[in-house]
Amino acid sequence: MLANLRVVLVQTYHPGNIGASARAMKTMGLTDLVLVNPRQFPDPEASRLAAGAEDIVESARVVDSLEAAVADCVQVVGASARLRNQPLPHYDEPDAMARDLITQAEHDPVAMVFGRERFGLTNDEIRCCSHQVSIPANPDYGILNLSQAVQVLAYEAFKAWRLRPESGYEPQRATQERQPSREQLAHFHAHLSRVMQASGFITQPHARTEQHLQALFARAQPSRKELSLLRGLLASLEP
Repeated sequence: MLANLRVVLVQTYHPGNIGASARAMKTMGLTDLVLVNPRQFPDPEASRLAAGAEDIVESARVVDSLEAAVADCVQVVGASARLRNQPLPHYDEPDAMARDLITQAEHDPVAMVFGRERFGLTNDEIRCCSHQVSIPANPDYGILNLSQAVQVLAYEAFKAWRLRPESGYEPQRATQERQPSREQLAHFHAHLSRVMQASGFITQPHARTEQHLQALFARAQPSRKELSLLRGLLASLEP
């Protein structure tokens, strides 16, 4: 599905924004980048700001019109910060747009279209789209950099894809530390008790200090490695 989701940048002025947008795409699993009449491309600045996504920049296709960029797409969503007097369906929330796009992308190409840095898409270009979408932002200052807008919508598309049961997506998790056995915990608490008594920390036999400490370590759930570290600390304190 993600392979069928295309990002189209129209007349990008700064080549660095092409690289930054490619980076935003790659972090969200998108690979199909099409450039409509970029001012300057290829350019070293685009590759530099791609920062690991140079393959997206190098494989980007350059076309001379938005019509050519989206001719094979069944759904084309134009990103715009301004409301237009166009009879197009409008997504007020990017997540709703993303769910629809991903559904369509299961079988056919779809596209998200982003305009120029200074004034976005023209009315004629909006008419090339099937839908519009806006990114909710601060009403007093709702201006996003081009690559930021790409990142937001690419994230929503990636989220819509990974939440589908058939995506098979599994988040990376840290390796789980092994937990100590009950016997190892018992040896640790016995060791701790000997050190506390030898040091004079426990002076009253009826005090519940040891029980409180046992409860503390039960909540902390130290791993075997951490318990071994504590045993080493206790050993260093013994005469």
